Amino acid sequence: MIKTKQPTQKKDVNGSVLAFEAKLWQAADALRNNMDAAEYKHVVLGLIFIKYISDAFEAKHAELSAQRKKGADPEDPDEYRAANIFWVPKEARWSHLKANAPQPTIGKLVDDAMSAIERDNPSLKGVLPKDYGRPGLDKQRLGQIINLVSDIALGSAADRARDTLGRVYEYFLARFASAEGKSGGQFYTPSHVVRVLVEMLAPYKGRVYDPCCGSGGMFVSSEKFIEAHAGKIGDISIYGQESNYTTWRLAKMNLAIRGIDAQIAHGDTFHNDKHPDLKADFVLANPPFNDGDWRGELLKDDKRWVYGAPPAGNANFAWVQHFLHHLAPGGVAGFVLANGSMSSNQSGEGEIRKKIIEADLVDCMVALPGQLFYSTPIPVCLWFLARDRKNHKFRDRRGETLFIDARKMGTMTDRVHRELTDTDVQKLSGIYHAWRGDKGAGKYKDILGFCKSANLDEIRKHGHVLTPGRYVGAEAVEDDGEPFKEKMKRLTVTLRQQQTEAANLDAAIAANLKELGYGG
Repeated sequence: MIKTKQPTQKKDVNGSVLAFEAKLWQAADALRNNMDAAEYKHVVLGLIFIKYISDAFEAKHAELSAQRKKGADPEDPDEYRAANIFWVPKEARWSHLKANAPQPTIGKLVDDAMSAIERDNPSLKGVLPKDYGRPGLDKQRLGQIINLVSDIALGSAADRARDTLGRVYEYFLARFASAEGKSGGQFYTPSHVVRVLVEMLAPYKGRVYDPCCGSGGMFVSSEKFIEAHAGKIGDISIYGQESNYTTWRLAKMNLAIRGIDAQIAHGDTFHNDKHPDLKADFVLANPPFNDGDWRGELLKDDKRWVYGAPPAGNANFAWVQHFLHHLAPGGVAGFVLANGSMSSNQSGEGEIRKKIIEADLVDCMVALPGQLFYSTPIPVCLWFLARDRKNHKFRDRRGETLFIDARKMGTMTDRVHRELTDTDVQKLSGIYHAWRGDKGAGKYKDILGFCKSANLDEIRKHGHVLTPGRYVGAEAVEDDGEPFKEKMKRLTVTLRQQQTEAANLDAAIAANLKELGYGG
């Protein structure tokens, strides 16, 4: 990631300087006029996407032009496809759009560019927005946004273009989710929450699956994790599914911007599973919370419900069992659920949870603080399930579950949103890695009020409830050195004084009311 070094600029909770992304958002948002964030999202993100693929194309074009004497042809589409770069026809190149930005026909030109890119790149068919020519979109503002996107500072190398624009794209996704509130948050899982899942699961190699992938944040974060730990992107295969068509298109664009090759299908995961035979090494997911509209009554005898048929009024344990169904024999799953999933006994959910626990599948439970999501202020939890807990990669963890109470973590970024910092993410993942026995992760120990390794008998005593607060105990209170008798004497004197002040205040209020004619 590119970092700017102006110390006077506002920083986010992780200490990164908010540079051109914030400036670009402020400028673009000022051009929005009366357009809804949900509608405006596709206008801006579509332009950022076309700018990225055009920049990557132009960098390769310049490279091939310099190699003409060696037989390279900068206008041969196969040269670009061989380098995993989208072929961009002349009418879709950014230079053409920028040159025509002041024209009243710019909306139609952008639509034509989107259609041309889809025509020449089958993997993008049906993905790009093509509604820029509509009468309701102010063409003068559209031209201004094109000029704004043109000003994103980029180097000439395609990989730098991808990094910079990918960063802008991710920032805009987050801001649109925030601007849209509850409805917008459904397609976007905050990156700091995704990072906890990714850092804890550490998906270095194998098949990664998200059956409710939203805009694809889990996959992007997995790629960043691998790069940060000097791994190879080609070592993982990505599979996903998303039921909302508009969100599916966002995911395809989000991954294409970063050159991530992924099999992302559109469709209802429960009723039309597009990856029926997939056995994944890692499942990463943030399913809809407490979904009561999943048409569960049509799937009562589904083969995925090994631990019991989930209630038609709540899909939480349908998702849990779907994840388990797609796990490879040595696979691990990490996912977000509403807190109720840890303790609910309604409609047979408690019995399903009990069977999953008794099958020794629950590796770790993390209680998170509230206000982390754009879509809901409720606190949520993270579940980590493992098929084989005698796994040769780590220590034998059979019969044990790690509980982490992280409800006090995070920093408020505004009145309604909280973020987990880099330090928080590292602390959570470090505890889990030490507990499960990752090489070089150090020695694990219980911390009163924060984490506890509990055995199956302890979980049974708590009625198979998985709420971490039940296990970690109360945080130790620091001794202030004041003897108990003296402290009680001092507190009693304070109490008496406060009672006297309260009585005097009551009398004064009564007297005032009497003067006003309301006294008894």
